[in-house]
Amino acid sequence: MALPLTEPVNRTILLLDIEDFSRRDDVAQACLRRELHNVVEDTLAEAGVERNMQYREDRGDGLIVLVSADIPKTALLRALLTSTPDALCQYNRLASSSAQMRLRMVLAAGEVALDPKHGTVGGLVGHDLNQSCRLLDADVLREALAKQETDCVLGVSPSVYEGVVRHGHRGLRPEQFHHAAVAVKKDRLDLWLHGPMLSAAPVPVLGAASPESSDVTASGAAGGQAPTASAAAPTDRGVAFTFSGANASFGGSQVLGDQTGVSGGRVIGDVVLGSVRREGRSGQS
Repeated sequence: MALPLTEPVNRTILLLDIEDFSRRDDVAQACLRRELHNVVEDTLAEAGVERNMQYREDRGDGLIVLVSADIPKTALLRALLTSTPDALCQYNRLASSSAQMRLRMVLAAGEVALDPKHGTVGGLVGHDLNQSCRLLDADVLREALAKQETDCVLGVSPSVYEGVVRHGHRGLRPEQFHHAAVAVKKDRLDLWLHGPMLSAAPVPVLGAASPESSDVTASGAAGGQAPTASAAAPTDRGVAFTFSGANASFGGSQVLGDQTGVSGGRVIGDVVLGSVRREGRSGQS
């Protein structure tokens, strides 16, 4: 008999994942999993989270921790930025090279329900939780951990940044968090990353023009500078340009006469834009 789906409840969502977990042998993985629980115990204790105020779900190479909304997120953030790195440092000082542990962490918040089934564990349900897991899987978070010398890296969701971090509460410095737009599967999400800013490649924008398009829009060009095309189109298609508030000229064929109020058209070939004097031709009056 299936148990009923619980009502969604607002929870603080803490996600942790061990770097390169699957590359270790079984003995090292068991050691890492035990130590991850110890690190989380220290972190939650520092934040004042009692046992009855938390839910943990083991994910093998990581943990999902749901914390009661009664616990201030400021306390959790301070613990994640101080107690967690300290606990990892103490462990890694004595651990073998094959059992070194480094963590990716995400702190978010949202509505989470439980859909339990007899004979199984887990069953967490919620869009906010799904989005938080997407953030944990983001390449920018993995890259940040790979490039930093620290044993862990922390990212927070937009709601945590806007509601808590940016206000500069005790122990939290907003200037140490940097915005990153991330693409995970079909989602385009925002993440605030703690630590040095990374120079990441731009994230594709849904509905953007295809790379082969050579249309260039120069909207509000400053200082009278003419816009430049970022990519050239195949010669058999010509080049199409859209301009607004800038003058430009190209040698070759000409658009003759004053063109006023013309918009939305396409001219193929080299053109000169503006007022052009037409010389008389033989046989014409």
